[in-house]
Amino acid sequence: MEADTQAQVAFFLTGRRPDEFLDPVAGLQLRPALFAGYEDLTPLRYDFPLVLDGKACGPTQVEALSSIFDHALAKAAQGADAERVRKHGLRIEREIRALCAEGVAGTLSALWERGAARLATQGDETFADSNKRLRAAVKCDGQLADCDAQLPRRLMRHVWDAAQQSKSAHFRTRLQRLVLKLSGILQADVERSARGVTAERLKATVGSGFASAFDFDAMSTVLLKSQPHDTMPAARRRRINELLRVLKSQRFFADESAKDPAVKGYSFVFDSCATALKAWRERLPRLVELARSIVVAELEIDGQYDAQRHDALFEAYGAAGLDASEMGQFPDYLVCIDDAHLDAQENVRLMEILSSGLPIKVLLQVDDLTAGSASDLAGQAPGWHSRQLASMAMGLNEVYVLQSSASNLYQFRERVLAGLTFRGPALFSVYSGASANAAVPPYLMAAAAMESRAFPAFTYDPSAGADWAARFSLQANSQVDLDWPVKPFAYEDEQHQSVSQDLAFTVVDFLAADQRYADHFARVPREKWNGSLIAVDESLQAQRKGIPDKVPSVMMVDAQNRLQKVVVAQSLIRQANRCRDMWHSLQELGGIHNSHAEKLLAREQKAWQERMREESAAAAPVSAPAAAQAVAAPAPAAAAPAAATVEAPEEPQRNPDEPYIETERCSSCNECTLLNDKMFSYNENQQAYIKDVTAGTYAQLVEAAENCQVAVIHPGKPKNANEPGVAELLKRAEVFA
Repeated sequence: MEADTQAQVAFFLTGRRPDEFLDPVAGLQLRPALFAGYEDLTPLRYDFPLVLDGKACGPTQVEALSSIFDHALAKAAQGADAERVRKHGLRIEREIRALCAEGVAGTLSALWERGAARLATQGDETFADSNKRLRAAVKCDGQLADCDAQLPRRLMRHVWDAAQQSKSAHFRTRLQRLVLKLSGILQADVERSARGVTAERLKATVGSGFASAFDFDAMSTVLLKSQPHDTMPAARRRRINELLRVLKSQRFFADESAKDPAVKGYSFVFDSCATALKAWRERLPRLVELARSIVVAELEIDGQYDAQRHDALFEAYGAAGLDASEMGQFPDYLVCIDDAHLDAQENVRLMEILSSGLPIKVLLQVDDLTAGSASDLAGQAPGWHSRQLASMAMGLNEVYVLQSSASNLYQFRERVLAGLTFRGPALFSVYSGASANAAVPPYLMAAAAMESRAFPAFTYDPSAGADWAARFSLQANSQVDLDWPVKPFAYEDEQHQSVSQDLAFTVVDFLAADQRYADHFARVPREKWNGSLIAVDESLQAQRKGIPDKVPSVMMVDAQNRLQKVVVAQSLIRQANRCRDMWHSLQELGGIHNSHAEKLLAREQKAWQERMREESAAAAPVSAPAAAQAVAAPAPAAAAPAAATVEAPEEPQRNPDEPYIETERCSSCNECTLLNDKMFSYNENQQAYIKDVTAGTYAQLVEAAENCQVAVIHPGKPKNANEPGVAELLKRAEVFA
């Protein structure tokens, strides 16, 4: 083994760097190679910043800046000068995005005005017209929110406010109706009583214009004699007055403008689970009282309340708690906490909330997936604690669970709203990407965590159905069927030739962007690059025994976007293995590469193959010796001459490494042709065959075999032994051999 390779292997095994062969990465400002095109995000059109609008942005009241400009351009950029308006609009959008990146806060209209003022000084006389037309086409306005450390709380609070406003409006309408109807019942009773026909009251009803025309004392005497004597029972009057007291003094949907602290509304947003639980317990008697009063009020208004039957029943109302439908009419609680502040006591309170079925929504914000000292960093997989909480919450079966990076929250906005309106507890675990130890923007760090499987996105919605297939979704992640997403990467080599290759983005690439991991990487000088350096995903697939002859490495770029290769310490490969195992567990929950399903499929495949062999043996032609005996035997005189028996030609032996389709058994289900119509095609009988095996990947061959309804596709062996995930693909293909 050469000295260069020995040094690389030594670093991989021990983490100790020989200075004469490997360079430190600290201070080199290295970034994962796939980050090369994202040094400055402001020229890019992506989901951020967001506009948090209270009116014109749909149920979630959230819209992306790029989406707002798309709609504005569709309306304003028309006619002969459409291209000019479009270019000006995109420049305004870029200026607004740049202002947000600089930390400027404000509304869309404020930053639009400021960005347009910058551009107006550039001497383009037509810009003012474009700006005026575009501004007129935008009907929404609101605070701008970039992808930063504040985004998860701001977005969650904004969507929560929207959901609670809708609930409040419905409750207030119902409450006003109840108060009006109950007050009407009391008023009607007064009108029928002696108090309703006094001379003073009668005079007040007529008015001063005709006061001298009537003898109100005489009229009162006459009416009093004709009044019915069956007025409202005192017990009912007391009951209705008590209902009105409770309904008017309730503080769950109180008037926010009220100055009296006794009637001022409760706050439902908290910064710890302990304070939220304390508030819930203190308010529970009043909540039960209000819920009971609403039900009794409805019965009173309908004239169906029977004291003998209902008094005892409502005396015990709420003793066993309220069900989800009863609690669902009241405000939900929102708790926003940081993972860094989740100590043992707070962790207990969190699990108490989630397991109790209370309508409390918890945002658990994670700013650092790898918190700890440098010596501890390689001990456990990134995001282990927050993912453990999410897994425990899903295990409770009645908790809405959402995990996502902040970069994906806009795409998840409808799911966020679904969780905030879910009747029961909800846990939102969000990674902000705002780590002080990363030299890249929070958006990029958050997106990298999701892509690298360090913090995958998923949702678990108990209200979506009765089984995991309906409740659990993993589809927001890219290339969800692979261990690691594979991305194209192009660069220019030393001879100024364009080179392109596919790179798997692993959790090691994500960790390489964290400066605390610098000691777990070592840069290989360009002149020492050799065949012993392999990609991390390839290293993870290898079954290593003894001293390795290949060393895992990642491709990175420096501040000048020059390509570098760094070797990786074994401690990070262990982390990658743990991360991949956790991803496999999520895949199984999502029905991807489910081990139970694959075992069942293999068993059914084997049983089917055995049946086919038995049927072939039963239908086999008569053997050659038997045919010869039949020809030699004398035929009866009246019988026709026997036809000669011809032995069927033997089918040519297939190469087991070559893929093929049993075309004659194809059911024309379209599964393979929809997957890749250049690799698979139909013959004149509308039955599939492999048209061009090089027109697709081995992964597509295996997927087609798994999707085939009659199991007639046999993937064989891969043409490209370096295809990402080839070891796993070969294992999946074994059942179709």
